[in-house]
Amino acid sequence: MTPRRVPQSSDRALSPVVGVVLLVGITLLLAATVSVTALGFTDELTGTAPTVSQSSGTYDRYASGGGRYTEQVVRITHEGGDTLTVTDIAIVVDASDACGKTGRLVNLPAEGDDPRPASKYVRGDDIFDNSANSVEGPIGTDDGEWSAGETAQFRLAIRACRVDDGDRLVVRIVHTPTDAVVVDQPIRA
Repeated sequence: MTPRRVPQSSDRALSPVVGVVLLVGITLLLAATVSVTALGFTDELTGTAPTVSQSSGTYDRYASGGGRYTEQVVRITHEGGDTLTVTDIAIVVDASDACGKTGRLVNLPAEGDDPRPASKYVRGDDIFDNSANSVEGPIGTDDGEWSAGETAQFRLAIRACRVDDGDRLVVRIVHTPTDAVVVDQPIRA
């Protein structure tokens, strides 16, 4: 008869401990998923940006008519898609080809069509004309919405960013709640 071996503590299996840890982990993961879905937190995280299906842009070194100012005028026309809420957008102008600068108009619409003080309305490089009535259309003092068929315009300051013939500007309209670019419009001067 062979003597029976007494199990040592190092010979015992760890499967019960591993099983409990896995079960607790899966339960916590399931509880977190159900609570996020049930409480609606995912709605805030996955908000959708409006869609602008088509836009166009122009640059006029010396504009004539259609505005109150006449030098370095940029116009962006919303040609189709969802109506934009102006308080939810920022306009980013990449003028790195012209002057090596990029500026951003924020906190729109500008009161009195006037992006002053610059500390309130401009982020990045201040390449914008901050004089009175230098922005027009839906980004000025309109009804707060930018619908298809409407044109927004603003002026770039000559002293801050001179744009010459052939220079390229890129205007991006950013939906700030989702940080999505809804318009990406290259413009050739």
